[in-house]
Amino acid sequence: MFKRLAWLAMMACAPLYGADDATLARLAQAPYWLALGHYVPAKAGGWRSYVDDRRFFIAADGAHQPGDELRATLAALYAPASLGDQHAQCRYPARSRWLKAELGLNDLPRVHCAEFDQWYQAISPHSTVLVFPAAYLNSPSSMFGHTLLRIDQADTRADGTALLSYAINFGAYVEGSDNSILYAWKGLAGGYPGLFSLVPYQQKLAEYRSLENRDLWEYHLNLSEAETARMVEHVWELRQVRFDYYFFDENCSYRLLELLQIARPGLALTGQFPITAIPTDTVKAVKAAGLVDSIDYRPSRERELLARAEPLSAGEQQLALRLAANTGVLQGPAFRALPAPRQALVADTAYRLERYRATGQERDPARAQRSFELLRAMNANPPPALALPRPGLPEDGHPSRTWSAAGGSRDGHGFAEYGLRMAYHDVLDNAESFPLGAQIEILGLRVRQYADNHWQLQRLDLANIRSLTPRNALLQPLSWQVGGGLERVPGRHGDATLVSQLGGGAGGTWALGDGVLAYALGTTRVEHNPDFGAFASPAVGFDSGLLWQNPLGNVQLEAKGDYFANGEVRRRLALGQQWAISRAFGLRLSAARDFSHLGSPTNEVMLEARWYHY
Repeated sequence: MFKRLAWLAMMACAPLYGADDATLARLAQAPYWLALGHYVPAKAGGWRSYVDDRRFFIAADGAHQPGDELRATLAALYAPASLGDQHAQCRYPARSRWLKAELGLNDLPRVHCAEFDQWYQAISPHSTVLVFPAAYLNSPSSMFGHTLLRIDQADTRADGTALLSYAINFGAYVEGSDNSILYAWKGLAGGYPGLFSLVPYQQKLAEYRSLENRDLWEYHLNLSEAETARMVEHVWELRQVRFDYYFFDENCSYRLLELLQIARPGLALTGQFPITAIPTDTVKAVKAAGLVDSIDYRPSRERELLARAEPLSAGEQQLALRLAANTGVLQGPAFRALPAPRQALVADTAYRLERYRATGQERDPARAQRSFELLRAMNANPPPALALPRPGLPEDGHPSRTWSAAGGSRDGHGFAEYGLRMAYHDVLDNAESFPLGAQIEILGLRVRQYADNHWQLQRLDLANIRSLTPRNALLQPLSWQVGGGLERVPGRHGDATLVSQLGGGAGGTWALGDGVLAYALGTTRVEHNPDFGAFASPAVGFDSGLLWQNPLGNVQLEAKGDYFANGEVRRRLALGQQWAISRAFGLRLSAARDFSHLGSPTNEVMLEARWYHY
């Protein structure tokens, strides 16, 4: 009904706004109008909007005709004021402001927008903060990181009241309870709609910092109050409006870059990401555009717990574990024998462990009572303030896309190998700002050229994800890996056979020292191999090794094996060293020996140059 009224109003009121066709055509192609409609060039010519919700547009073909949408909007602005909150001036405040300014519209009806005014006054936008919840290894949906925008009021920073601010978030709308693997797959394939939401920042802070154990980085932007207001007005226009959501490109970070371009016309942010928009890369782009004034860091609850427990001896950590389960330990001889400063550290560690375990759980009266008694002990004997060193900035890590060129030898046969990985990081890549043991590779391609000019596909990884999170006395996380695609494996008569495979595994990782991890995982694998009689052959096996972060880069020593149900046994021993030449360039030397019942052992050595960019 509203859209019909808008079109009737355009016909009836055209003389009122008096803009000639040339002016309207020019405005319809203006970058800011295109940004307000989220228009991009269509592959077959013309325009298409990223918005996949018919309700966002007034014109019948507004998703593809920015000129028709502009004319329909302009006409709708002159609709009767009696429409109230359904009037175009109320539904599209950002469009209305821009058209008023461009066309000098001084004769518009005076409309009272009660819903918008109440919503806007509650937010009271003054300044903007870009928030980056860092990657969390044990969740595939969180391993890329995330971005959102915090809208602060005028006195937020001076009063330290950021928890009262609001957060603009764009994310996949997931109905039901899809598991992490299904979430990752549907996110890659566009299986979820994406929605903007505006929620209290305290709620998002609890979600990322506590529930998902992710550090938060807060980038205070130099947007003016007017620029922040312009962006918030457009968020009102996008309420409950659906976009397609794609994990790689049309994701949280890309949509927020669009908002920043609404806030400050002339910014060219989204054009830098024609294929992928990895959150850390978008933070780099925002910083490079000169938008960042200062940076704050909020450590996760898990990081705070581990930092508080770090100075404790093994015995004291065990005491903290017992104390978290039974506050009667406070009166026991082992606890009372400690000097008062050590008692304070143990009690604080036990309290933090209890609060960490309580995250996401229903309230337990017994746990609440233990927490109260620990707080009372800490009040009587206060622990020292927890001072956490700030880790490397996320944007200082290498860019997400990787090109590679290598030369090597396989059993005396020389080859060149060329590769492209769309995202993101493996355990040997340049380590700055990445946790040791993190790996998430998506869409990796390698082709090999042998000395006789014989070319072959070496591997095609659809996904290869690994989380090697170390266990300790307080926390016992599970390490895991999953991957699938095409790869070359030892075949008959010394040949390398191209197979399709899907595999995964789980186990444990342990820190042997500063920057040294040891891991051991049990694995499973299903493989389609032309050398096997069956269409699909299952296997069980192991994957174990050492990771060492040294002054030059990362070193990995790995031993793995697969034991197939058909009797084939395949084992591999590999060593790799990456040298971090610069943030965007690395050299990798690798050597491997493969064993298979189908043929004799093979040896391979390779030197690879890796170039990172986005």
